[in-house]
Amino acid sequence: MPRPEPLGLLAFLADLPDPRGRPRRRFPLVAMLAQACCAMLCGCRGYAAIAQWGRDQPIELMHRLGYRRRPPAYGTFQGLFARLDAAAFEAAVSRWVAHLLPAVGPGELNAVAIDGKSSRGSGTADSPAVHLLSALDQRTGCVLAQARVPAETNEHKAALALLKSMVLHGRVITGDAAFRQRDLCGQVVEDGGHYLIKVDANQPTLLADIESAFGPAFSPLRPAGGRPRGRRGDGPGQARRAGRAADAAGHDDAQLVPRLAGGGSGRALGARDDRRR
Repeated sequence: MPRPEPLGLLAFLADLPDPRGRPRRRFPLVAMLAQACCAMLCGCRGYAAIAQWGRDQPIELMHRLGYRRRPPAYGTFQGLFARLDAAAFEAAVSRWVAHLLPAVGPGELNAVAIDGKSSRGSGTADSPAVHLLSALDQRTGCVLAQARVPAETNEHKAALALLKSMVLHGRVITGDAAFRQRDLCGQVVEDGGHYLIKVDANQPTLLADIESAFGPAFSPLRPAGGRPRGRRGDGPGQARRAGRAADAAGHDDAQLVPRLAGGGSGRALGARDDRRR
């Protein structure tokens, strides 16, 4: 089935409900949001800078964004973003990004990294900096989803809600040790995804279990060092033969092999006690 032609950002922004009353709708909502996105991509970070960017552009570009008159002043942008539903705006941009991503072939997994960062310059004397949790597509670098981490919670709790709003089938979620939580990993598996989470040394039990699962298998016919066993055990690459005075009860190989454990260390298999008489 051929992939449909990609839609522009304006098509996805058109689905957003307008939070303004009818007397305040002098400027189209889609045009103002598109201007804000373009201005921020050019480095503008404030309402005044976003408004000035629109006034500095050719009028033909403003008409293509949807304006029917000159772009508004910064106070109009300030009033719009004070009423705009941030979650709905994030969802619209996320749908647009997901629409542009290349399709994943059968049997392939798309890696998505989750991580949280504090927004630079967002902190004030009365409030801390805004902490954002993002899900990043590792192939293209596009942000698939983003949510603010409330001050009363942490990244782990915010990741549960963020991943719940995403399609995880065919994706592998990667993250640092902060996301090494049972409920989060279980949620990823239940939604059809995979996960690869880092494990640090502050959880020694879990780290030891993982190391043992990937360790070499034990064999009573193979020495612990993995070298081939020889007849004399004195040459290089040969294992040394156990001494006759070794205790069978304290020997690991003897405990795991019943015939060796019953006969004792240093005795040949099938040896009989009447041979010494």
